[in-house]
Amino acid sequence: MFTNQRFDNWELKKSTLKGVKSLGWEQTTTVQRDTIPIALAGHDVIGQARTGSGKTGAFGIPIIEACQPTGKLQALILAPTRELANQVSVEMNSIQGDLGLEIATVYGGTDLEKQARQLGNGVDIIVGTPGRVMDMTKRDFIDLSSPTIFCLDEADRMLDMGFFPDITWVIERMSSREQTLLFSATFPQEILDAAYEFMHEPEFVLTNTEELDIPPIKMYSINVGRANKLWALSRLLANTSEEDQTIVFCNTKRMVDLAVQKLSRTGIEVNGLHGDLSQNQREKILNLFKSGEIKTIIATDVAARGIDVDGITLVVNYDIPDDMDSFIHRIGRTGRIGREGQAWSLVSKNDAGQLSRIIATYGLDILSTDVPNLPEGVQKDLISYKDDFMESADVFGFVPIKLTSDTGINLSGRIISQWLAEKMRCDELAIGQIEFEDDYALVNVHSSKVSLALKAIEKYELDGLKMSAQV
Repeated sequence: MFTNQRFDNWELKKSTLKGVKSLGWEQTTTVQRDTIPIALAGHDVIGQARTGSGKTGAFGIPIIEACQPTGKLQALILAPTRELANQVSVEMNSIQGDLGLEIATVYGGTDLEKQARQLGNGVDIIVGTPGRVMDMTKRDFIDLSSPTIFCLDEADRMLDMGFFPDITWVIERMSSREQTLLFSATFPQEILDAAYEFMHEPEFVLTNTEELDIPPIKMYSINVGRANKLWALSRLLANTSEEDQTIVFCNTKRMVDLAVQKLSRTGIEVNGLHGDLSQNQREKILNLFKSGEIKTIIATDVAARGIDVDGITLVVNYDIPDDMDSFIHRIGRTGRIGREGQAWSLVSKNDAGQLSRIIATYGLDILSTDVPNLPEGVQKDLISYKDDFMESADVFGFVPIKLTSDTGINLSGRIISQWLAEKMRCDELAIGQIEFEDDYALVNVHSSKVSLALKAIEKYELDGLKMSAQV
């Protein structure tokens, strides 16, 4: 990820070098090394950059180098979410050092008038979300004919979220635009088509998608049924230290709420983060997480965009994402700036195929392992393990139980079925097909009755025959 190119080898402003030094940056990342000289020369750039690759520095440094603290809008940066816009703004303020540029952040969900007053005092750079930039332009708080530099961050996410019509609206009104910088983790054809429409002979800075800059993290997967994912998650959290910080990713807002609710009941301190929370709630949680007061966040992908906390040591995929690239974005939250981290994925039967596709696509080295043991001194799980037979069930919900006996099983399927139904006190429809092999029988029992069947077989004999059962 890091190269031998140093920032002080370029002819950058003293304030920029001071800002970069304050961030602890000495050597550039690959995308910074390849992008900054091209952008400094004023060319349009299409860059492939993923979360944690240093892309904010790749476009932030050239933009800051091209701007002066005049109070007149010179550059506009669009980001897909409020959190990412805030992250970009904070990092660029650090990069500029003591140059004195006014960098304003505008996004929805907060007081528009307050943001308008900040713009009225004069700004040099705006970092914003498309909808709010459009709104403030229509209200004459932003003059899009003023900026000469336009940057579009995370273009593929913009496309996924339906923002491209808004982006086109913004670009059409940037009559003074001289340079355009576009960054995306992936390049769907729609993005390339749009880029050629509004960019002038762009230079490509591309990394081979087969050779991703995966952070220095250890990746593990646990095969566990959905009924026991919270149990597995509680074990992972139990093995963290007081200094560790964790992000747990769920695919839906509903799952975030359920996980927070159930973990909190057991005394495990977690906070949820998703799009249904108000902007003030989200910012409060994010600020507490960044300061280290909150140790664990359970979040959806969109809500977690822009979270950039160096102390994150553990990422847990409670759900495997439907979008393969989201997996890379998630695990990129840990292992920042060369630090070690871990990424664990909880894999149910329904998740296994998607994780296999992700591993094959990106060539990831993910070790399949068991749920960690309780840490030393802890005697009991806060969330108990449940019998979960759905992982062994077929599409109709039937689970095969293997029956064995020291003397062999010389009984008809009909006799076994009637006996089991009687001992379980259930309808015979809960017992499916029975197959016989040389030294055992396979009895298919509906998943809802498997526990009863195992107990009945252990407790009772059939015509004097003592049998053992195993799922």
